Amino acid sequence: MEILNLLRVRQWYKNLLVYLPIIFSGNLFSLKLLALTTTGFIALCIISSSQYIINDIKDAQKDRLHPEKRHRPIAAGRISKLSAIIISLILLAIGIGVSFKLSAAFALAATSLFLISMIYTFWLKNIAIADVMAISTNFVLRAASGAFLIDVRISPWLILGIFFLAWFLVTGKRHAEVMFLGKKAEKIRKTLTIYTKDLTYGLMIISTTALAMCYALYSFFSEHDGLLLTLPFALYTILRYFMHVLQGDDIARNPERAVTDKKLLLSAALWAAITFIIIYKETLLNTII
Repeated sequence: MEILNLLRVRQWYKNLLVYLPIIFSGNLFSLKLLALTTTGFIALCIISSSQYIINDIKDAQKDRLHPEKRHRPIAAGRISKLSAIIISLILLAIGIGVSFKLSAAFALAATSLFLISMIYTFWLKNIAIADVMAISTNFVLRAASGAFLIDVRISPWLILGIFFLAWFLVTGKRHAEVMFLGKKAEKIRKTLTIYTKDLTYGLMIISTTALAMCYALYSFFSEHDGLLLTLPFALYTILRYFMHVLQGDDIARNPERAVTDKKLLLSAALWAAITFIIIYKETLLNTII
């Protein structure tokens, strides 16, 4: 169990973005491309865990002051820093090695993701706005790496949408952290003294608006007729999550726990199901007939 906590398996969901190109390009039923994408997903998860470990080593002292992060294996002293470093280096070697076996372009994206994460950990984390941009860029790299794997073009509107989705999630997390930590915020993360409730609220409004517009434009210009029908479900899902952010609850601080909100989960499931039917309607009809 400790090793799973060290690897932060719960945050692997971010790497699911690698599947967006194969889904929206209509190639999901290609077993060859699906296997390639899944292998890429595993490689990104391994690389991400390597980065998370390095981040936890650097932040161990501050994490001990955090009411939730103090339970992490390194901060709690259940795994030594030396052991963690060795595990991180082994994971990085495996992840990068697998990436180069898959594709040079994918390997470049995966390596860039790790390097940006390191720059974030050791520098940008303490610079307001720049920290959000670094994380958002890594979200885009995850999706772009999936396009490199199967050699398809990804819509710029979808890329921008992913960037603003990440921006929304991160600023929402900062907003919730400020509400949750109160006076302790400054000791745990320097930028939380800059990220006031008003600033994070303003940034969320901007990112939410931009995200909705990008998805609407992607749906409108998409080759898949009817994709605009999914817009109400997408908007409800975004605004439902926004509600959690404004309340400063556990879901806003830990987005992976959004699955505990049944209404949000139902809306996201309906959006995914309708999107799937619209993109693959011909394949599904041919299968039935």
